[in-house]
Amino acid sequence: MPKTPKLRTQYVCNNCGYITPSWYGRCPNCSEWDSLTETVIERSPTTTALTSLVSRTTPIRLNDIRPDGYERVPVSIGELNRVLGGGIVPGSAVLISGEPGIGKSSLMLQLAAELSNSLGAVLYISAEESTSQIKLRAERLNVNADTLYLLNETSLEEISNHIINLQPKLVVVDSIQTITSDLIESAAGGVAQVKECGARLTQLAKQTNIPIFIIGHVTKSGSIAGPLVLQHAVDAVLYLEGERYHAYRLLRSVKNRFGATDEVGVFEMTQEGMIEVANPSEAFLAERAGDASGNAIAVTLEGTRPLLVEIQALTSVTAFGLPRRTANGVDMNRLLLLTAVLTKRVGLKLYNQDIFVNVVGGLKINEPAADLSVAVAIASSFKDYRVWDDMAVIGEIGLSGELRNIASAEKRIKEAYKLGFKRALVPHAVAASSAGKSNGMQLIGAKSVGEALEAALIK
Repeated sequence: MPKTPKLRTQYVCNNCGYITPSWYGRCPNCSEWDSLTETVIERSPTTTALTSLVSRTTPIRLNDIRPDGYERVPVSIGELNRVLGGGIVPGSAVLISGEPGIGKSSLMLQLAAELSNSLGAVLYISAEESTSQIKLRAERLNVNADTLYLLNETSLEEISNHIINLQPKLVVVDSIQTITSDLIESAAGGVAQVKECGARLTQLAKQTNIPIFIIGHVTKSGSIAGPLVLQHAVDAVLYLEGERYHAYRLLRSVKNRFGATDEVGVFEMTQEGMIEVANPSEAFLAERAGDASGNAIAVTLEGTRPLLVEIQALTSVTAFGLPRRTANGVDMNRLLLLTAVLTKRVGLKLYNQDIFVNVVGGLKINEPAADLSVAVAIASSFKDYRVWDDMAVIGEIGLSGELRNIASAEKRIKEAYKLGFKRALVPHAVAASSAGKSNGMQLIGAKSVGEALEAALIK
């Protein structure tokens, strides 16, 4: 008798998609407890490799391909249009994710209603809410569309049939973690289900030339839940972020095959839904207190858009043996680095000071070009000296206390000048370059942090 082939198994993390041949109580990748589930590795037929040698497709020259039917569909929501690269590409699959309550469903419902009024039938599929609940949310958002169809369904096969029969102009699926396929014997939200449903929805979008927006959940660490293959399969990955108790939301393009990555759109969360913020820098600086110490204006670059944000710092003598360092919107490791540089290279005695740094508006700054503004704000609070009201601060700080060059300096300076700032404190290399030849803006170049503090603080 022929021997029955032995089944091979592997363990997949339900939280991050990590694969390992042996079981662990705690995932080695994301440190989540009791998240590894056993799955069987299906063996492919031995004839697959041979049959794949006979291709059923014909190579086509690049110049002979006509991109008919692939013109972008612009949307009236300007910030979303910006993040998508100028509009929605027919047949594209877009994954949008974010924390619960951040506004994903509201934004997608507004998009569905807007395209329904301008193009025709749009299908909004929700496996989390009933159609009556979506109707209540639509009334709260003042959404009214005659050709917007709602569907409450969890079966992928039924969803595919409805899409093929209705042939809508746009499909929204809320959410990928609640949809199941009859071909996969596992619970909804599992790695196998999310992988299969995501791949088949993407394939359906390509075959029908219908754009499909897929809403996804995030893990405790803030990353997109599910296997990484889901992010690889879709054409674009958008991430909606922001502090839950702040009004502003940032829609960030993490991946986009049809546009620029790291592009950012700014929205304000209101009772009427997501309202786009056309001039975010002006909104972030609307309530700035210019007569207080510990404030500095940073010019950060989000994608291709420069944003002016206020950085606040507060220092006080610690009441404990070990001083505290608290950062909101700034990387903690970066704050510790800047504190060490100010202590060692500038001589500020911060070893007995509690330091608190906050980015106004609930934004998160990750780029090093905001180093100098954070350092100026800390020094301003420590010495109790104000920073010039009309000064923007831009620059990266090295471990030796030197100021290093930054990217897109000219674009940042122009944005600051447009908002009424008359001076810009920049690295010496920027002031001496062609980017420093800015009409109307006084550029103050500095080679070190010490020089920058002398120019920025009003004694």
